[in-house]
Amino acid sequence: MTAAPGKRPRGTLTTTCAVLLAAVLARPELIPTAPGHLGSLTDTLLPWTVLALPALLAAALLRRSRAALAAVALPLVLWLTAFGGTLTDKSAPDGDLTVVSHNVNQDNPDPQGTARGLLAAHADILALEELSPETAPAYERALAPAYRHHFHQGTVGIWSVYPLHDARSLPIMPWSRALRATADTPHGPLTVYVAHLPSVRVTPTAGFTTAARDEALRRLTNRIRAENAPRSLLLGDFNGTADDRALRPLTSRFTSAQATAGAGFGFTWPSGFPVVRIDQILVEGGRATSAWTLPATRSDHLPVAATITF
Repeated sequence: MTAAPGKRPRGTLTTTCAVLLAAVLARPELIPTAPGHLGSLTDTLLPWTVLALPALLAAALLRRSRAALAAVALPLVLWLTAFGGTLTDKSAPDGDLTVVSHNVNQDNPDPQGTARGLLAAHADILALEELSPETAPAYERALAPAYRHHFHQGTVGIWSVYPLHDARSLPIMPWSRALRATADTPHGPLTVYVAHLPSVRVTPTAGFTTAARDEALRRLTNRIRAENAPRSLLLGDFNGTADDRALRPLTSRFTSAQATAGAGFGFTWPSGFPVVRIDQILVEGGRATSAWTLPATRSDHLPVAATITF
């Protein structure tokens, strides 16, 4: 049936929205970084564009528009192409060591209980972020029986069943929120970085405020590049997803344990209803064989875990 002169065909708005969504899914890098770091925000929220598909489908059916139905199929195919593999279980049973990272929340009212929950993972290497002068001693006491070796500086710390050496803080911010240490594992020396990058916010005036995070990220990346360790792990809360283009200086060098060996998106924040994965386990010179999130603690983040083989 032909539309009357001067009248739009049925489903024109739905078709237009579907095509625009398809364009974003196909080429998210075309969304400019400025203004307001919109590109990084788009990268972060891209998996959630799936929520628009049922609404577009319903609108196409309501308008009885074949063109709109065909248009809705395009972003559906592109979303499945981009994220369908993420939903499959890519884990394998083998692995040389287990690592865990957790932003424990400086206001955590139960550090002892949080430590007990983390101990249940039997990690060989454990990284903690957002320690405070009040809670750090509680974690040190609770974790001491399982971990003979540890180093804590500022708000970050590492606990290891293997000896640690050359442990030191990395000055990526005015206060200590990053460190490095070398663990003498049975499979050879392993450089471990632990970092907690500055928080980001979404505001009506400034948009996605990432300037402080991106500057700390630049300093951290320069430190890692200068050391150029052949085998390393980067653990922590990056306040950004592995898909965020701002993190590419790191993600181009490291591989994400969750992307390589996880099942699903592995969202970690907020713990009550996670919508993004900002807590990462990144690997260089090795391969993750499984990755998962641990049960919730009294923190606002979920702990993340992975097994690594070298």
